[in-house]
Amino acid sequence: MPFEMQEILETVRMTEVEHFDIRTTTMGISLRNCVRSDAAATIQAIYDKICRTAEKHVATAKEVELKYGIAIANKRISITPVAIPCDNFTRDEFVRLAKKLDEAAARVGVDFLAGFSALVQKGFTRGDKALIEAIPEAIASTKRVCSSINVGSTKAGINMDAVIAVGKVIKELAQRTASEGAIGCAKFVVFCNAVEDNPFVAGAFHGVSEPEVVINVGISGPGVVLDAVKAAPKADLGELAEIIKRTTFKITRAGELMGREVARMQNVEFGIVDLSLAPTPAPGDSIADILTAMGLEDVGAFGTTAALAMLNDAVKKGGLMASSYVGGLSGAFIPVSEDQGMIAAVEKNNLSLEKLEAMTCVCSVGLDMVAVPGDTPWETISAIIADEAAIGMINNKTTAVRIIPVPGKNVGEAVDYGGLLGKAPIMPVRKLSASAFIQRGGRIPAPTVSLTN
Repeated sequence: MPFEMQEILETVRMTEVEHFDIRTTTMGISLRNCVRSDAAATIQAIYDKICRTAEKHVATAKEVELKYGIAIANKRISITPVAIPCDNFTRDEFVRLAKKLDEAAARVGVDFLAGFSALVQKGFTRGDKALIEAIPEAIASTKRVCSSINVGSTKAGINMDAVIAVGKVIKELAQRTASEGAIGCAKFVVFCNAVEDNPFVAGAFHGVSEPEVVINVGISGPGVVLDAVKAAPKADLGELAEIIKRTTFKITRAGELMGREVARMQNVEFGIVDLSLAPTPAPGDSIADILTAMGLEDVGAFGTTAALAMLNDAVKKGGLMASSYVGGLSGAFIPVSEDQGMIAAVEKNNLSLEKLEAMTCVCSVGLDMVAVPGDTPWETISAIIADEAAIGMINNKTTAVRIIPVPGKNVGEAVDYGGLLGKAPIMPVRKLSASAFIQRGGRIPAPTVSLTN
């Protein structure tokens, strides 16, 4: 259906009063035609293609911001998981590639470039292993490059050897960036059932079935939904779900409008609008505040998972009514450090890792921006990743872990990154060991729900 001026005016009001913004316009770029006869030539071809293709991306997004009066918080790039076109690279060559990707991101002016990634849910190639070994140095030595590894899927099961590897990567990455609060770990995500058109970093990559170049949009809007919930204090939960659906409908329409305009002006395809509610540390822009506005005393109370399930479902339904091009993750994000309500709940000991894990069964992603004591063993980190991957595998949904073992920090302390990454309180981790289980390695077989043919 056509976009109407009344919709645009209403969206401008949401922008001015309710913290609404477009969180990101992400340009996806295929690198499949960048393979050359040697690593140096391939790296240069990748750099040249990114710079050529994304040359006007930031300027175009800014022009669309001015045209509609709606902020686009981030302009980003996602690329083909580099382990695919660079499968013959060594560890050191992957590090050189990461530095060149950082140069390309800086040259075109984007906030982040994501796709220093590999898909290893069923096994490794030599290139996959080399990339994983390169991640700590590659991410620690760059500013804008983000990385992800997909270790499981409903169809393939969970590659526990990969789970072991990424647990060790996270610990090394934390040490390499210890002077910055282990910020390198904030740029690395471990997935199960990763999606190919996710516009959000750090987990974005340009899937192999995607077009040559595409614009995917990630919206925000917790503040808009919060105000809608607050305006209906007497509504029962069914009525409240309808209110959230209608609100999400408006947000999605605005996101698609902006995304299509950015794509049209660059003469590239429009992909999807990811309607995930993405919080920020700003007051009034919190998923936690929405949950408490529904009637919970605080996030972590019994009923939190049910409230989040309803919110996530209503958001998806509202988006599907608004657009035929909904994709990405689409739902409600619950990153601890990026949501002031979540931060407060952890600081008051109302929200634990165990409760967060239960919430990830029904939200968009998983354990996101969770800071833990720096002395947490890699085996425990791998076990946390395995648990989240199991939730995703069995329930046929995307789950992820972005966990930060902060060197020198313990429970009761916090690490403050500023900006969108916010402040992460150090969460307690049970001292029970899973070492013997994790070190068995191998592969957890795919579940019966994988047999859908």
